[in-house]
Amino acid sequence: MQKLTVVVPAYNESEGLRDFHARLAAVLDGLASGDAPLETGVLYVDDGSRDDTWAILSKLRATDARVSTLRLSRNFGKELALTAGLDHADADAVVVIDADLQDPPELIPTFVAHWREGYDVVYGTRASRAGETGFKKLTSSVFYRVMERLSQTPIPRDTGDFRLLSRRALDALKQVRERQRFMKGLFTWVGYRQIAVVYHRDPRHAGETKWNYWRLWNFAIDGITSFSGAPLKLATYVGLVTALFAFGFGLWVLGKALLFGDPVRGYPSLMVIVLFLGGVQLVALGVIGEYLGRLYVESKQRPLYLVDEYHPPHGGD
Repeated sequence: MQKLTVVVPAYNESEGLRDFHARLAAVLDGLASGDAPLETGVLYVDDGSRDDTWAILSKLRATDARVSTLRLSRNFGKELALTAGLDHADADAVVVIDADLQDPPELIPTFVAHWREGYDVVYGTRASRAGETGFKKLTSSVFYRVMERLSQTPIPRDTGDFRLLSRRALDALKQVRERQRFMKGLFTWVGYRQIAVVYHRDPRHAGETKWNYWRLWNFAIDGITSFSGAPLKLATYVGLVTALFAFGFGLWVLGKALLFGDPVRGYPSLMVIVLFLGGVQLVALGVIGEYLGRLYVESKQRPLYLVDEYHPPHGGD
């Protein structure tokens, strides 16, 4: 019998975990008792939560033999918590889903049906995003379209982490051990046969989102710098155009001085030019610094994450 494991990263999600698991368990019961039954399991990854998330996960494991739990030594961030879950998943197919019930677990049987048709990656694409501000929807839309333009790897629009991976897609992803991880890009990078399932995203069921605008901004920078060298090229082109402009302006100043003399004037224009060139240089250095910082992190070769506790399903202790 084929096995399906659902990987659920969680950080301070205690308020909604019981409701989430109840809906997920009902879906897994249906998959286990259908015409082509699957052996099912759930792996919860506690990413160093500060509330009672771990205590609730332990209770869920005690009452549901399909549940396994993994606790990281501290908060490593969602991308690495997700990586830890995928590393510990041993199944013919893995579904990734958040615990906030914005992505409906009831869509998993549709993912499974496409997987059985031969697709290696089945991902959910959001047709709408309920419960989010207009500004967040706008910035999210802009981000995905910018990534689509800049990245050499085609990253689907309006697509999060909610998806199914076949065994060979999962094994391929496990070979990628870079530290600065943008999972939405890596899911696409592995290739193989992929298909989208369009759905309407629900508002968060309980608790508060962990993604404020500052974290989203840094997340966007990680995504762009992980999958595109375009900012470096842009800095080069801006520097080249600025240098040509400055050279042309210098020739104009020299010609004017030779033909008409050079009375002491032009301080405001001089300051504008100096500040403009200095600003361009600082921006270019900042872009280079982003990439250099990522190379520095990669060179240290630290582990991606550290595990505090891992408890397999009942019978596997």
